Amino acid sequence: MSLLVVFFGRQRNMPLVTGRRVIKELEKLPDKIREILKLNEEIKNIAEKYYKFNHFAYLGRKYNLPVAMEGALKLKEISYIHAEGFAAGEMKHGPIALIDESFPSMFIAPLDSVYEKNLSNIEEVKSRGGKVIAVTTKGNDEIKAVADDVIYMPKTLEMLTPILSVVSLQLFAYHMAVLNGRDVDKPRNLAKSVTVE
Repeated sequence: MSLLVVFFGRQRNMPLVTGRRVIKELEKLPDKIREILKLNEEIKNIAEKYYKFNHFAYLGRKYNLPVAMEGALKLKEISYIHAEGFAAGEMKHGPIALIDESFPSMFIAPLDSVYEKNLSNIEEVKSRGGKVIAVTTKGNDEIKAVADDVIYMPKTLEMLTPILSVVSLQLFAYHMAVLNGRDVDKPRNLAKSVTVE
């Protein structure tokens, strides 16, 4: 999809330097994903703090809203823990009523164009006694003041952050499932291949 963005963008006057920058960042993604995979033990330690919780909210904005929804889906799918993905900007319109000390929130909050808004949402959750796990950009120490736990990802272009942020959410779901004694290779009631129409 990112390559299509560059292709169509170049046809519509995207500067060559911008197209090259996107391609260069795409080429760096495998190394950046390996960097996240090296955080496996750290992510497992975070999961050990939360695996007994029965409900989770996953929140994201802009490019990372679909990531929040995917993270919630993955947690439900392999650990059987109730999780919902929400647009962080819509939190005040209902989901915030669910927040308390027994309903942790996973925020996808990289240092991007909507970071300050995400930070404000995190503060709202904390003011209601909610626990917060934040996925953010490496080097962002500011978020430690409001989040209970932080998972870092390498810096990349804003439009490519979902490719990195989703990896840590998948590792988190994996460890949550294993800690709850689930068979991650055979999630119940899920067909991983099409056998009937």
